[in-house]
Formats: sequence, structure tokens, C-alpha cells
Amino acid sequence: MKNKILVGLSGGVDSSVSLKILKEKGFDIEALFMKNWDDGDSSSGCNAAEDLEYAIDVCDKLNVKLNTANFSDDYWNKIFLNFIESYKSGYTPNPDILCNKYIKFKIFIDHAKKLGFNKIATGHYAKIVMKNNYYFLEKPLDENKDQTYFLHTLDQSQLKNVIFPLSNLKKEDVKLMAKKSNFKSYKKKESMGICFIGNKKFKDFIKKYIKNRPGPIYNDKSEIIGEHSGMFFTTIGQREGIGIGGIKNTKSLPWYVYKKDVSNNSLYVCQGNQNKLLFSDCIYLKDMSVITNNINDVLGHRLLCQIRHLGEKYLCTVNKTIDDKILVKTEKPIRAVAPGQSLALFDKNFCMGGGIISDDKFSKN
Repeated sequence: MKNKILVGLSGGVDSSVSLKILKEKGFDIEALFMKNWDDGDSSSGCNAAEDLEYAIDVCDKLNVKLNTANFSDDYWNKIFLNFIESYKSGYTPNPDILCNKYIKFKIFIDHAKKLGFNKIATGHYAKIVMKNNYYFLEKPLDENKDQTYFLHTLDQSQLKNVIFPLSNLKKEDVKLMAKKSNFKSYKKKESMGICFIGNKKFKDFIKKYIKNRPGPIYNDKSEIIGEHSGMFFTTIGQREGIGIGGIKNTKSLPWYVYKKDVSNNSLYVCQGNQNKLLFSDCIYLKDMSVITNNINDVLGHRLLCQIRHLGEKYLCTVNKTIDDKILVKTEKPIRAVAPGQSLALFDKNFCMGGGIISDDKFSKN
């Protein structure tokens, strides 16, 4: 039986071309425009009405039925509230990863099944392959657009229901296809950053939800050298916006955040981009997920880890401690490891899973 596919259509170039590819291959398809953020808040970076216009344009040109769904309540409860609470705890969360886990590849899949579809498709740059009877995420042809880091929480039950039509295409070819198809989305500016913040300044957005609490800034000798305007606006490794200028009897090196003490509302800084206090080689994870659903597929194995999208990958080994915690030991210290960040694990080109960096222990080299 031919797959009946519901394509997630955001109005952007990637999802538009994904729809076109599946249409031309003869699949039984419809599109779904998801509203994941209530843009009644004029300060947010989302513009669902404008995005919907782009989606309608594509569906009209391809003669594909467009469905709509409002998942904004789910997004608020599962993603945004978690995002705010994480920042209040001093973490550096990545809501895009949670959105993929709970909205785009959970609620969307469930919604598609209820409508009678076999699979969903999205415009992500990643490849799904079958290996040893398991579905795996593999990096796409266009490594500069690789989104496997954002998808590392997906498991077998999700991957078997997903198609990524752009897995073997370069971004420039995708844009060319959109242009030749006369999609309005061809000229649409690519979305960057967190959806609900968009082009707004992060500090201006977040202070609407988190009260500003100034506090002391300490150097690595536990001496107070300044005052921060709110530690929730900073992350590990940050230099800009700390509020420290030249200080007498110190080196003329810039200052960087190396620790956040939320309980005492204190920020700790050190000098120099390569200061050893900024580096970690032992990282503890929580909320661990493995794509094969089997933790033994990563424990004891020499893998690669990544803590930022398109960031450097580091050789590492994953183990369990005596008290059952997941420990990632890297062969080379990593700079600016922040609690709340997501760490993804890879076996060569295959994503194996990952977890959220914990603050209960992570040692500085």
C-alpha cells in the first residue's frame, strides 16, 4: 500500500520543497501548517499569519490540500514553561530540541495518525537509514545544514514514521527548486534562533518572564569585582555584556563567565579565552536517550560528542558511575560546557542519542 504522508509545512523554503519532492514522486500527500506559538504577544519573533500565507501559496501551486492545527497550548506547557524554569535554575536550555521531541515528532505524528496518515515528512536536513534492524539518523549530504544534533532525542517509534525528503540535497539546490517553482517562500528570510524570540534581543524578551536580580561578580580568587544585572542573561563562556571593564592590578585580558551560583545569585569570571576554568573533560548527563532504545549501544563505546549545533565533535567514552549517573569522558577538554545544554552522541556519521548536561557534577580539567 502506498504511504499516505502528512507534510509539515512551515511556509519556509525547506518544507515547501519537501512537499514538492513528495508530490512529484507520486505519494498520496497533504500538508499541515502547525501553529506552535500564540503570536498575540507582539514582542515575540513569530508571525504565524505571514507564514500561513507562504504555506497557502505553495499548496495552491502544487494543488495539495492544506490542513492547519494549533499546538500552541502544548508548546507552552511542554516547551516554553520548561525553557523559563531552566533559565531560572541557571541552565542554558535548547527549546528547539524539546520541540522536536514533544511537538514535531510526537504530537504531530499522533495528529497525523488520527487523520489516517501512515507517515509524516519535514524539511529537516538529516537522513534516516536502516542498520542492523534499527533506524538510525545519519548526517545529510549537506553537512553545513546537518540537523541531526537537534534530532538526537528521537527513538525507533518516531523514526519509523518519518521521512526527510531533503537528505540528499544541498541547500543551494533546494533554494533553486523553490525559485523555479515560483514559490513566494524563495525570498523568505531563513528563520534563525528560537522561534518565539525571533529577531528580538534575547535579554529584552526573557526579562518579561524572569525578574531581574542584580548580584555580585566574583573572580577566580572569590573576590568581588563587579555586579551583574541578572545572571539569567549570561551563560558559561560568555564575554560580552558581563559589565566588567578594566580592573586595577589585573591582566589586560577579557573576562569570561566560568560558573553560575544560582542559590547565591552570584557570577564567577576568569580572564583569558583559554583559561583552564573554562574547560571540562568529564560531563554528566541527565534525561539520557538512545536512538536504538538500548543504553548498552553507547555505554563503554568510543564515540563522538557534540554540545552545539554544527560545533566541533570530540572523541569520548560513555559510562555509568557507581551511583548510576551517565558520565561522558572526553579525550580533549571542551570549552564552555554549560548545564542545560544538550550533548549529542555520534558513531562516525550516525547519531546515537544524547542527553542534557547536568549541573550536579561536571569537572573542570
